[in-house]
Amino acid sequence: MALVEYRVEEGVAVMELNDPPANTYTHEMMRELDDAVLKARFDPEVYVIVIRGAGEKFFSAGADIRMLQKADPYFKYFFCLHANETLNRLEHTPKLVIAALNGHTVGGGLEIALACDLRLARQGGGKIGLPEVNLGVLPGTGGTQRLGRLVGKSKAIELMATGETFEFEKGLELGLLNRIFPAETFWNDVLAFARQFCPPNKAAKAVGRIKRAVCSGLEVPFGEGLAIEREMQQQLFESEDAKEGLAAYVEKRKPVFKGR
Repeated sequence: MALVEYRVEEGVAVMELNDPPANTYTHEMMRELDDAVLKARFDPEVYVIVIRGAGEKFFSAGADIRMLQKADPYFKYFFCLHANETLNRLEHTPKLVIAALNGHTVGGGLEIALACDLRLARQGGGKIGLPEVNLGVLPGTGGTQRLGRLVGKSKAIELMATGETFEFEKGLELGLLNRIFPAETFWNDVLAFARQFCPPNKAAKAVGRIKRAVCSGLEVPFGEGLAIEREMQQQLFESEDAKEGLAAYVEKRKPVFKGR
C-alpha cells in the first residue's frame, strides 16, 4: 500500500497522505512525499499540487510518536533533517501548492500545511495547532520558522508555548487558513479552487513565478528580493503566455493560456 497516493486530475496533482486514521508520517511516508513532489514538479501537465489526508478525520497528526519514542537520538535528528528537506522542496517548487485540510491538522501535520502556499479547510472538520510543547519538544519540521513568518513573532510564540489547538474558524482569523469550505461540498470546492490557476484560466507559469519571487524574496534583504523579482519577470517576458496575455489585452479579448 502506498503511503502517499498520487494521481493527476485535469492539471491538478493530488497527493493523499494515506495512513489512516491519523495519517501520521514516518521516514517512509516522507520519502514517498518527496518522490511525489519531484514527479509533479517535472510533469509539464501538472500546474497545481493539492495535498490532503485519507479519510475525513485527519489531514495529519504529524510524526508517528511511537516511532520517535523507540528511535535513538541520531535517527531523530536525521529524520527531522530529511523531513525539512522534503518540505523545503515542496515550498520551492515553482507550482502552486494547496493543503486541503479535510480533518484535524496538528503538530507535524500543520507543519506540512505551513510549507504549502495556501490552506483550505473543511468546515467543522477538526482542530489545528502545534502542541509539541506538551511532549517536551518543539515543532521541529519548520514550524517555529514558518508560523512566525505567517502570524508574527509574538503570536507564534504564544501558540507554540501554550500548545493550544483550536477550531479552523480561529485559524482563519489568525491568517493560518485562506478559506473554509462547507463540509458537504469540500472536495469539489477544493478542486474548483485549484483549477482556476490552471490553463486556460490562468498563466500557470506566472503563478509559479509569483510564488518563487515571494518565497525566495522573503528570505533575503529587500534589494536582493527585487533582483529575484526581475529575474522571474524576465523569464515570464520570454514565455508564450506573456505574449498571449499582452496580445489579448490589446485586442480586448479574454486570453487563452497554455502554461508555456
